[in-house]
Amino acid sequence: MKNYSRSFAGAALWALLSCATAPILLAIPAPAQAETVRPEVGKPLQEAGNLLRAQKYREALSKIGEADAVGGKTSYETYLIGRMRVSAASGLGDAATAASALDAVIASGHATPAERLQMIQAVAIAFYRDKDYAKAGQWIQRYNKEGGSDPSMRQMLVQTYYLSNDCASVSRELQPAVQNEGGRPPSEEDLQLLASCYQRLGDKGGYANAMEKLVSYYPKKDYWAELLTRTQNKPGFSSRLDLDLYRLKFLTGNLTAPGDYLEMAQLDLEAGYPAEAKKVVDQGFTAKILGSGPDAARQQRLRDLVTKSIADAQSAASQRESEADASKEGDALINLGFAAVTEGKFDKGLALMEKGMAKGTLKHPEDAKLRLGIAYLLAGKKPKGREVLRSVKGADGTQEIARMWLIQSGSTT
Repeated sequence: MKNYSRSFAGAALWALLSCATAPILLAIPAPAQAETVRPEVGKPLQEAGNLLRAQKYREALSKIGEADAVGGKTSYETYLIGRMRVSAASGLGDAATAASALDAVIASGHATPAERLQMIQAVAIAFYRDKDYAKAGQWIQRYNKEGGSDPSMRQMLVQTYYLSNDCASVSRELQPAVQNEGGRPPSEEDLQLLASCYQRLGDKGGYANAMEKLVSYYPKKDYWAELLTRTQNKPGFSSRLDLDLYRLKFLTGNLTAPGDYLEMAQLDLEAGYPAEAKKVVDQGFTAKILGSGPDAARQQRLRDLVTKSIADAQSAASQRESEADASKEGDALINLGFAAVTEGKFDKGLALMEKGMAKGTLKHPEDAKLRLGIAYLLAGKKPKGREVLRSVKGADGTQEIARMWLIQSGSTT
């Protein structure tokens, strides 16, 4: 199974790093009317402000230190010094100094709630940039508790948990979004992180659920490939279902090699579905995956065999239907009906399949329900198809494939 931890984390981090790689520079407030700043404090602070705007953070800290060295500072002067120190230290990546300065700002009593939030955010980002994820998480939580509403901070909190290998906390934080509690679909980055964490934890059920969410909301070819491969490699998966899995690969663009096309077409011929085999082979030739190279002659022979099989099936259709009707078992009718559906004869095919189901004697009843549900979907009768697919059971892969067909049809419930 492909390891998605690195690729998922990389995609999500790339989207978020822009909010954490630059410091929050705090504007230098004008003194309040009732407050004064002595020249010996104000002059170095003014110079520090110019240095901050030039992103010369170390030099700015030095000037702020000059102001701080002045004796007998008022609480307002202490507030201004601390405020500017938070900005300079966060710009320099000195999270500890920024945090200490923020304590002084808050103790001064002059910071407004909005200013406090802005500085708490700056300290959190500084710790994040310093890769001190434990402290970054603490400051982000403090930001949230004090009423912060910047959504990037929530995302950064999840990142701190992820980068600290605290996947349990990642899952806890993301579950409300993943469960669509806010009425909005979960973000792709959230689902990627959740899938990666479940993979780290070895939680196969959680990982499968996260992957299903990814293909539901973001049906990319690679996500489908991972989900289909995971299903096929699951212990107990029955080879009887290989063709059903190939159908999903075909629909999601995951037939990519000549062997994929040849294998699916051959399985179709063995199952009695030459019309479906023709669609597969024709697509392979159209995409120029088949028809060239050292195996071109073999591939053309298969194409010819498919054409002949369609003609043979049409000439024997009446006899096969009579024999299926006379059988005590319903499997032959199920098979003939599905073949008709793949030919585009939807009403006839569905009627034959329903007649086969009504006989009640089936070798693999869950397989029959799975294919009946697929047939209804192929015929454009999605509500009925989903109803049938939801009823499919089985621990050999039938229920999982039914669920993937539900997802592919646009429904997960």
